Amino acid sequence: MSTMLAEYLPILIFLGIAVVMVSVMLGASYVIARQRPDSEKNSPYECGFEAFGDARRPFDVRFYLVAILFIIFDLEVAFLFPWAISLGEVGLFGFWSMMVFLGVLTVGYVYEWKKGALEWD
Repeated sequence: MSTMLAEYLPILIFLGIAVVMVSVMLGASYVIARQRPDSEKNSPYECGFEAFGDARRPFDVRFYLVAILFIIFDLEVAFLFPWAISLGEVGLFGFWSMMVFLGVLTVGYVYEWKKGALEWD
């Protein structure tokens, strides 16, 4: 039992060093950096709308639907490339398994389309 725990010691040391380094860097940035936001920092950047005070303000549901669409197509691409490379080895079972997977993704896409997630008013 002790030999198995000894094998995890380098991982625990690495995690300890990582936690200490992150704490030091975050603390140093808080102490050294200027904490006075100006109009440039509060201007809209990537999100496209004005900054607001509370981060818990609800977003429009379309943002979440677009995020779901991104995940659908990102997963599709992430699984299609390895599948296409090994298609000769996985055989007919692998082919039909991927067709079922693509069918599920297509159902999700059609659902979002019918709900109007792709229409911006």
